[in-house]
Amino acid sequence: MFPQSNRSSHTHSSHGGDDAEMFDLAPVSLWLEDYSELKALFHEWRAKGVVDLRAHLREDPARVKECSSRLRVLKVNRKTLTLFGARDLPHLVENLGRIFRDDMLTTFIEELAQLWDGRSQFVSNTVNYSLTGERLDIQLNGAIVPGHEANWDRVLIAIEDVTERENARRSLSDSENYARGLFSYSPVSLWVEDFSAVKRLIDEVRERGIEDFRVFTDVHEEFVARCMSEIRVLDVNTRTLELFGAPDKDTLLRHLPDIFRGDMEQHFREQLIDLWDGKLFQQREVVNYALDGSKLNLLLQFSVLPGREQDWSLVQVALTDITARKKAEAYLEYLGTHDVLTKLYNRSYYVDELNRLERKGPQPITIVMADLNGLKVVNDELGHAAGDALLRRAGEVLNSLVDKPHCAARIGGDEFAVLLSATDAAGGEMVLESLHDLVEVNNHFYPDLTLSLSMGIATSRPGERLEAVVKRADLLMLDAKREFYSKSSHDRRRERAAARQ
Repeated sequence: MFPQSNRSSHTHSSHGGDDAEMFDLAPVSLWLEDYSELKALFHEWRAKGVVDLRAHLREDPARVKECSSRLRVLKVNRKTLTLFGARDLPHLVENLGRIFRDDMLTTFIEELAQLWDGRSQFVSNTVNYSLTGERLDIQLNGAIVPGHEANWDRVLIAIEDVTERENARRSLSDSENYARGLFSYSPVSLWVEDFSAVKRLIDEVRERGIEDFRVFTDVHEEFVARCMSEIRVLDVNTRTLELFGAPDKDTLLRHLPDIFRGDMEQHFREQLIDLWDGKLFQQREVVNYALDGSKLNLLLQFSVLPGREQDWSLVQVALTDITARKKAEAYLEYLGTHDVLTKLYNRSYYVDELNRLERKGPQPITIVMADLNGLKVVNDELGHAAGDALLRRAGEVLNSLVDKPHCAARIGGDEFAVLLSATDAAGGEMVLESLHDLVEVNNHFYPDLTLSLSMGIATSRPGERLEAVVKRADLLMLDAKREFYSKSSHDRRRERAAARQ
């Protein structure tokens, strides 16, 4: 219904007293109207060849107003006057333009089209306004009164005020949109998953009388993999696609095995054990992989959503990227145990490792002590940059010499130590020989500045403290160093004598 303020009206008293009273006291707004002139207008348009009324009306809004002008309000009930804030029927009719505004255009066209299509009833949901300007959401039901189908001179319209319901719906819609916005544009990766199949599997295990779930998963490793395969991903947000480098959700879901690999099964096993123990909120650090293969360190927060505790059918998983933090932590840990210049272990790590080997072995322990020859001369004559380059070369040689569990460390300015666990004297001599060979190879690449190390080696004896082994190796290194400088001094004297000749 899209009436205009120029509608005419009059009271209608031909109905019986009981019917009139029921009409007046009805709990919904009732309008009795005369649509006979509208029917005549439709007849004119059909005669002119109009077939699609909707298109005909949308083509010219003035035609909609013409339809409205053909309607006459005959009678309204008390609820109508109260709903729209009118004193009486004339007051209501005089202000119809304030009640039925242009934003009813679309719904009024639909009402008219339903009548055009031959229906004797029509419905719509639209907006009216009270005379005080208050918005009213209404549900309209109209029907041609039986016996008046020939000329439409009696049409009954019922208007139900559904403002409260629509406000609640809009509020709910706004809340849903707000929640969807928070989910979609959250700065952390969010996953909504269905764990109901996982719960059924765990419940089946419990029903079999299993009490120690950790032992059960130790024995039945395939159970963990099966649980992983039963998880259904329902939705992910935008940040998830960005984090894992996926162009869309479908691509991400097709590549889940590439994302959750490596140690992820072990992390998931711990997650299952927590669920077995009733921990429906969990937090742990995990490793996943982006679609380009890059490693992602993540803080995983898992929560069964409220109301789904009985079946785990709705679970939220939040993944926060902590890769940068883990790299920073790893670098700080590296700085705490390594010498930055040579990339060897530092003195602090060397002392701790020496103490550990003292307590736990494995024996025998062979220790190589080494000293970089000529560092002071290089620093004095060529500068500290050249001296640092020489130290880096020593680090390259010693790093390539040993692998874990052995270690090589810079324990002073030009002093180095190599700790070889479970290595006897013969094995130590082989390492020492390899070290000489590596120094020689290194010097081939740097012919302008010779790398030279004075070295001493000692192997632990049964019951001997490692401190004593270090001293023996250190004394042998000092002997080698004295011999090196003795030869160097002799060579320099011969060079000066030759120059005098």
